[in-house]
Order: sequence, then structure tokens, then C-alpha cells
Amino acid sequence: MMIHTCVALRPCRPPLISSSKSTLQRPPNCKFSVRNCIRDPNNSQKRWRQEFGVADLSEDTVKSIAKTGKAYVHDFLDVNDRPVLIVVASKHLPDVHDPRDNEKLCVFLIEKALSKLPAGQEQILGIVDLRGFGTKNADLSYLTFLFDVFYYYYPKRLGEVLFVEAPFVFQPIWQLTKPLLKSYASMVKFCSAETVRKEYFTEETLPISFRD
Repeated sequence: MMIHTCVALRPCRPPLISSSKSTLQRPPNCKFSVRNCIRDPNNSQKRWRQEFGVADLSEDTVKSIAKTGKAYVHDFLDVNDRPVLIVVASKHLPDVHDPRDNEKLCVFLIEKALSKLPAGQEQILGIVDLRGFGTKNADLSYLTFLFDVFYYYYPKRLGEVLFVEAPFVFQPIWQLTKPLLKSYASMVKFCSAETVRKEYFTEETLPISFRD
């Protein structure tokens, strides 16, 4: 069945979590249906892009939240010629930053990373830098949103996700999130910063934050 890859099984608004708290919330007036999704998934994805305002996103519209440095697209490809989207978890403050701004930045950076795909490559690498992560950075809603966006609206675009130097305090978050990630859970790899340095980049292309 096509249900598992359908881009519109989630609400007519993207799979947004309207609160920074861990409670998952769905908008009450969903216009999409499983039948419509199966019949015309491409149109459903188009509607989502229009309603989210993907075409209106730009460096200027996300400038304020981007200045936090919580997420960015790396200037270089990894050793497998994949664009790299980096999330710095210690700079994510759900009690301070507007959830909607976080979501806009997320989608903008995905679009930016995909625009850097070289010929013959269809997937990007995600790196979640968990060094310095604490309870103040915990945000189940945002992590779920991030994977939902890829699953429903950018299927097969995420090749691998590295969770780097995950501290003990992150483990409960992962146990709650893992069942929600569907097939993407198998793409997650917990690793050290040293692994990032040795296996994913050259000395010239290594992100500054991972240099010794």
C-alpha cells in the first residue's frame, strides 16, 4: 500500500507541532484524507508547499532565527558528495525561540541543501551535534517535526543522520522519538566527533566546529 509514503496523511498544515512542549498537537480542521492522498500525492505536496509558504522563504525571512547558529548548511559536501545540514542542539532553546520560526528555518535549510545536490546525487547528510546538549535544549516536538518533514514532504532525500556525542540526558528523548521516526530511525547513527572527522570529511572540508 502507498499509505506509508503518502505526503499528505498529516494535516493540511504541514506536520507542525504548534508548541515547543513535548505534547504532539494536530490542527483540528484537516482537509486532507487518505483517499485524496493516494489519488493525488503530488498535488497534496504542492498544496503543502503553498500553505507553508516555501516559495516565500529566503535568507532575509529566516535571518533572525538563523543568527542563533542553531542550524546551517555546510559550505562543502561530505566524502560521499552529499550536501550537509548541521543542527547544533546546544543552541536550540525551545522556551526562547518561536516554534514557527524554527520550522521555517528547518524547511529553508532543507531547500538550500537540496539546491546544492551535485549531478547524480539525490540525498543529503544530516548532522545533529549533541555536544553541550542539556534539558533546556530538549524539544521532542521539533525533532519530530524535522523527521516528519523529510518523511512526508521530502521522501528519500535524507540519506543518513549522525547524532554526535549524545549525552546520557539525551537517551530518554531518543526513546520517545524513535517510534515516531518510522523508517528514518534506521538511518540514525550515534557516533563521536572523531568519527565525523575521519569518515565523513577531508581535512579541507571538515566543518569548523569539528576541527581539533
